[in-house]
Amino acid sequence: MVEAARDPQNEPLDEAARELYLAVLRNGGGVESHQLTERDHEALRRLVEIGLVIPRVADRGYTAVSPRAVTARIGVEMRAEAVRLLAGSEQVTGRFSELIQAYDQLVPTPANRPAGDWVHGLDLIQKRIAQLLSECRTDLITVQPGHRPADLLDIALQQDLPFLKRGGTLRTIYQPVALTAPATVCYATEVAKFGGQVRVLDEPFQRTVILDRRVAVIPAGDDPQAAVFLEDPAVVAHLVRVFERDWERAETPRWAESRRSDGGGSPEVRIGELMSQGLTQRMVARRLGLSERTVAGHLARLRNRYGARTLYQLGWLMRTAERAAEVLDNRSGGIGR
Repeated sequence: MVEAARDPQNEPLDEAARELYLAVLRNGGGVESHQLTERDHEALRRLVEIGLVIPRVADRGYTAVSPRAVTARIGVEMRAEAVRLLAGSEQVTGRFSELIQAYDQLVPTPANRPAGDWVHGLDLIQKRIAQLLSECRTDLITVQPGHRPADLLDIALQQDLPFLKRGGTLRTIYQPVALTAPATVCYATEVAKFGGQVRVLDEPFQRTVILDRRVAVIPAGDDPQAAVFLEDPAVVAHLVRVFERDWERAETPRWAESRRSDGGGSPEVRIGELMSQGLTQRMVARRLGLSERTVAGHLARLRNRYGARTLYQLGWLMRTAERAAEVLDNRSGGIGR
C-alpha cells in the first residue's frame, strides 16, 4: 500500500511548539537564537515548518507570524488540493474503462431481470416507501387499483399529510370502487383539505408510486409480496407520461359529499337506484360526482346483467330483485348481513 506523503501543516501542533510560540509573543513577537535552549530546537523546527515563525536573515533571530494568515494560506492550499483530487476522481472510470468492459462481458446482467432494486416482503416494502417519502420534497404520484384496506389508508394518511403540509404536491388515481369505500372516501377528503388531488378512472391499471419523479415503485410481476424500486430516468419518465395520460382522462368526484352520504352499495347499484327514482343520466352523474360517460358505462353493464332493453325496464327489474332480497333476508332472520 502506498502511504500518503507527510504534510507538516496538517499535523497537530504539539504542546512544546505551542508553548514556544506563546513565549515568542510574550517576548514582543520575536526571539534571538541565543535565547533558545537545546530543548527548544525541535519545537522551533516545527513552528518554522508550519509557518508560525520565520527566520530573520539579518540577526539570525525569528519573528512570529499571525496564525490567521497561516490558517488562510493552509486553507487555500487544501482547497487547491481538493480540486486536484476531484478532477482526478473524474478520470478514474476512464482509466479503468477497458477492464470494466472486459468484466461486463464475463459477468453480464441477466436479460430477463429489469434494472432495479427488488424488495421482498410487505413490511420491507412499506418501510422503504416510508423512508423515500420522508425524503420526498415536491411531487408524489400514486396509482391505486382495487380496494385498499382501511389500516393501510390510515398509514398513508399519516405519511401524506405531513408531506402536503411541507408544500408537496399529491395526485392519486383510484378505480370507481373507491367511491363506495368509506376509508378511501375519508382519505381523499382529508388530503383534499391540504391540496391533495384524488381522481377516479374506470379502467384497469397497475399499482404505481412515483416520488419526486426520481424513484418509481411497481409490482414485481405476479408476486404480491415483492416490488421493484426503479431509479432509471428513462423508465421513471415513461411511467410519469403514462400517469399524465390517465390523469387527463380521470374524473374528480365530490369526495366530501360522498363522505356525508351513506356510501352503501357499489357504483352500479347506486346509479341504478338513482335512475329508478326518475333521475336523468346527467343528474345521476352530478349527484355522484362522475362524468356522464362513466355513468353510461355502468348503465350498460347493468342492462346486460339484468337483461333490460330500456332504462325503465332496468329500474323495474332492479326494484323487483331488491324486494326479493328483502323477503329472503326476513325469512332467514338476517343471517349473513
